[in-house]
Amino acid sequence: MSIPSALHIQRIDPPCWYAGMANPRLQLLVCGPNVAAISGVATRYPGAVVEQVVRLDSPNYLFVYLDLSDASPGVMILLLDDRELRYTLHPRQPHSAERQSFDCSDVLYLLMPDRFAQGLHHQSQVPHMQPYREDRTKPDLRHGGDLEGIRLHLDYFTDLGVTTLWLTPVLENNAPDTADHFATYHGYAITDFYRVDPRLGTNDDYLRLVDEAHSRGLKVVMDMVFNHCGIDHPWVKDSPAKDWFNGQAGHLSVDHLAFMQTNYRLTSTVDPYASAVDRRETVEGWFVPTMPGLNQRNPHLMRYLIQNCIWWIETAGIDGLRMDTYPYTFAEPMAQCMEELQREYPYFNTVGETWVNEPAFTAAWQAGGRLTQHDTHLKTVMDFSFFEKLCQAKQEETDNWGEGLNRIYNSFVYDFLYADPSSVLAFIDNHDTYRFLGDGQDVPMLQQALALLLTVRRIPQLYYGTEVLMNGTKSPTDGSVRQDFPGGFPGDTHDCFTRRGRSLAQNRMYAWLRRLLHWRQHNDVIARGSQTQFIPHHGVYVIARRLTTAATAAQSSKVCTVLTVLNGTSAPAIMSVARYAEVIGNVKKAKNILTGRYVDLSADVPLKPRQTLVLEFSL
Repeated sequence: MSIPSALHIQRIDPPCWYAGMANPRLQLLVCGPNVAAISGVATRYPGAVVEQVVRLDSPNYLFVYLDLSDASPGVMILLLDDRELRYTLHPRQPHSAERQSFDCSDVLYLLMPDRFAQGLHHQSQVPHMQPYREDRTKPDLRHGGDLEGIRLHLDYFTDLGVTTLWLTPVLENNAPDTADHFATYHGYAITDFYRVDPRLGTNDDYLRLVDEAHSRGLKVVMDMVFNHCGIDHPWVKDSPAKDWFNGQAGHLSVDHLAFMQTNYRLTSTVDPYASAVDRRETVEGWFVPTMPGLNQRNPHLMRYLIQNCIWWIETAGIDGLRMDTYPYTFAEPMAQCMEELQREYPYFNTVGETWVNEPAFTAAWQAGGRLTQHDTHLKTVMDFSFFEKLCQAKQEETDNWGEGLNRIYNSFVYDFLYADPSSVLAFIDNHDTYRFLGDGQDVPMLQQALALLLTVRRIPQLYYGTEVLMNGTKSPTDGSVRQDFPGGFPGDTHDCFTRRGRSLAQNRMYAWLRRLLHWRQHNDVIARGSQTQFIPHHGVYVIARRLTTAATAAQSSKVCTVLTVLNGTSAPAIMSVARYAEVIGNVKKAKNILTGRYVDLSADVPLKPRQTLVLEFSL
């Protein structure tokens, strides 16, 4: 190889690193024209040793592996032939490895930054981006929400009572709008894994948002995508290796794509009878033509992705990860990623999107489960069964066999499959589904769904705007369920961030949910209590959460109990107190936390159509 006469380094990923990590090995991806021709790689820094230099198929990438076992924070000199580059090793934050994450004591609030709120300094056009426009009349173009807009409304989240913000991906999606008015406003077509999309803000804006959220007691979950990238990622025009992408035949280019679309049949990943072709199409197929499937089996790519997780955790101080399209990835490399994150951060949590509506499938992806063929090391999975059964139940009357709320009962029956049911994330809607209200305003059914979601043995996730009765279906497009939050943008006629700006119905819903959320915070019964469910009886479904407090010298132990009582019919019903004697005991009254009033338990409890009670008492 000839050494380039004028070496031009375009970038090095990651842009900086941290001394003192549990894994002292660091991969540097050096990018620039013909950088693979560099013959001499060394460091001038105590404790930093060049371990390996790797050249793959493209001449424009060089992988440098360093051993930082004995390196201290400071500025390292990296020597590339006769070129000296400065590279910073930062000190880690105190107790970084012990950082806590989200769990079942939290409530996640999912929002899409482009659709939530716009800051005061928003630019409608950011220079040097591919052609795009902001047009709020088009559901699939960008609308102009940004990180500053979210930051300015942090007090809204604390007032509502959620504890954790989950933002859909904030990383750069530098793709042009299509001729038929589609844009990558959603964030799932990443073109730079180390850069916040400039239309949302800067990396510093993201760090400021996380810091200010933390100052209010809010956690932040980052949405990551390792299954694919955007078609406009530089890797697509010039991929580092021939096997960097799935289905790649020779060098990948935008002019000649070796493309195979996934069959979306995730069941093939666990099916004992699955054909090789079905399984290959599921995992190796691309999600859509504009999102090339990354090949996590390439060890250099997987190291890049793992380091990207760690870099954002250390740099931004995020409190958890959500991993998109998890089963579409290759299971063993992703298990390696989760295992390494666990070694670096024992109390950190990642939730994987596991979209099959059967509990057995979901349980097979949770760490330590009895159904897993190989330990995934994935702590949290998403409960699509709960979501699907609720969608069916809201259309039905609860009978004495299988319809209505019986579907929820029958879903929870299979919790024995999970290694840890309290580390399963449940939801009633999200950015990929119809909103729970659809095109209607069935508030009683929404309240039943939310009461279940927030009291059962799950990590609950809310979707932005549910608290103010936002509705919508995916007809005609996904953008219809990703509408702008009212009041988040200049010119909005209604401001749902304030009591004055909300309608009477919206304020009633907001107040109802706010009361439930604030009660749930720091509630040990909900966070740690056992769960008992009763078969729906004459249309009434009851779930009990119970926790025995430790006895003290001054007081004997007691059983704290929460009963969620749902009338799953459109007619009046009766909750027979005697039927639930094993959890009610001799208690004569209980507080309904939804109203603050007490309910008489010395006699059967009459229930209005679709009524919801959340009762609290101690034995």
